[in-house]
Parts: sequence; C-alpha cells; structure tokens
Amino acid sequence: MMMFLTILLWSVLILAVSAAVFGKATREAPRPEVRPALEPVRDAPRFFAGAAAPPPAAPQLPVEVLLSQIERHVRLEQAAVESFLNGPTAESLNTKTSSPLLN
Repeated sequence: MMMFLTILLWSVLILAVSAAVFGKATREAPRPEVRPALEPVRDAPRFFAGAAAPPPAAPQLPVEVLLSQIERHVRLEQAAVESFLNGPTAESLNTKTSSPLLN
C-alpha cells in the first residue's frame, strides 16, 4: 500500500509540474508594437556581398574536348561494370574509379 501511495504521489506531482510548464509555454506573449516599414536602400552594399561583381571568366574549352572527356568516362564506367559482372567481389565493388570525372 505504501508503494502504491508513493507512485500515486509522484504521478500527481509530475502531472502538476507538466501542466504548469505547458501552461507557461502556451501563454501568449505580449505583442510588440508594429512600426511602419522603412524603405529599403537600393544601392547600399550588404553584409555578405558588396557591389555586384561580374562572374569570373571560366576558361573556355572546346566542345570536342568536353565530349572526349565524357566519352572516356563512359568507356571507363562500362569497363568497370563489365569486369564486375564477370567476377563480382566486394573488392571490385569498392574500388575507386580512375576517371577524372568524379561524382
């Protein structure tokens, strides 16, 4: 009987504390006064970015060079798949590719 009363007392105490915390958390906070919106300054630099700078010029590669790199990558991946299908092992599955085009 003493154990039952102890458990009942703790349960009521925990319920009361939970209700008080829940009531405090859900109580509405006082609303701050609403101020009229200010006009944004258009030409002022931002904290994270200054004036708009042109993007850096990327080196222009001919399309043929890009296509040859892609074709080489595809050939290497096909060879890797074929070698895995011929003799699948855990090692062949986890080997790194020799292609410069990594995912």
